Amino acid sequence: MNRIITLLIFVCCFSCNKDIKNIKLSGEAFGTSYNITYHSEINFERQFDSLFTVINQSMSTYIEDSDISKINRNESVKIDEHFIKVFEASKIIHQFTEGVFDPTIGDVVNAWDFGPEGKIVNLDSLKIDSLMVSVGFDRIIRAENTIIKDDPNAFIDFNAIAKGYGVDVIGEFLERKGLHNYLVEIGGEIRAKGMNIEKKADWKVGVEMPHFDGTQSILKAISLKDESMATSGTYRKFKVDENGERYSHIIDTNTGYPSATNLLSISVIAENCMMADGYATAFKAMGIEKVKAFLQQHPELKVFLIFENDKQELETLSLNGFPEN
Repeated sequence: MNRIITLLIFVCCFSCNKDIKNIKLSGEAFGTSYNITYHSEINFERQFDSLFTVINQSMSTYIEDSDISKINRNESVKIDEHFIKVFEASKIIHQFTEGVFDPTIGDVVNAWDFGPEGKIVNLDSLKIDSLMVSVGFDRIIRAENTIIKDDPNAFIDFNAIAKGYGVDVIGEFLERKGLHNYLVEIGGEIRAKGMNIEKKADWKVGVEMPHFDGTQSILKAISLKDESMATSGTYRKFKVDENGERYSHIIDTNTGYPSATNLLSISVIAENCMMADGYATAFKAMGIEKVKAFLQQHPELKVFLIFENDKQELETLSLNGFPEN
């Protein structure tokens, strides 16, 4: 009898679960759009918005009274758990990439008119050199819940990693609610868990074809399960100078100038989206050969590169088992 009752409960639960549709939410966060799909009957939109607000208040350089803005003005601030997690992850990526990833490049990013503070008019090598004096994330120290800068002019900017962290925060929130089948996407950064129950299939995500004219198309679609993917490139965020030269938003931390590389797009798959986001940014500045060498020591990262060859033709390269479909 107990076996029959157990079987009936299982059939009932399966049937009920089958009738539940995915909840699909979309909106704006971190200056971009988001799309969140999960298998549940509960709408968490209000909670998501609250989490976005908290993260922005902690790390948005676009908000004047955020914690990071106050730190950049050398005001005394008690940082929260979100800031600490992103700070410590940034330290790891900064160390592993030998300084290529550096959140203190913010003032230089602003000077090139890619940040919230506005560009410097008539930017020249002397001005860049003066800004580069304050660059060096290894000189930023965390003492418990406070940040110590040895240079008061140092400007911290987590925009290259905080969006991926925001994706993880939403995913971890859903998991605390007992939901393990979801897809979270914010501005192209993605975290996938379980499967798409409604479609009875793995989550499918796209890798975009680089287009400089703002149009969008998918180069390839891959399955993603219990992993995260972030993409960095020059085809969306770039500027053209008076000579018609195109330069990217990713600044070389050694020179202070926009990175010069034939890489157009880098997609990184990692265990969490924060690390994928940070490494995707670093790899853009490293170039193909350095990325290949780096990945030999980091098999936990899967990478897909889109680049221009010597004939200005698009080529692709999959590294460390990046999925083909």
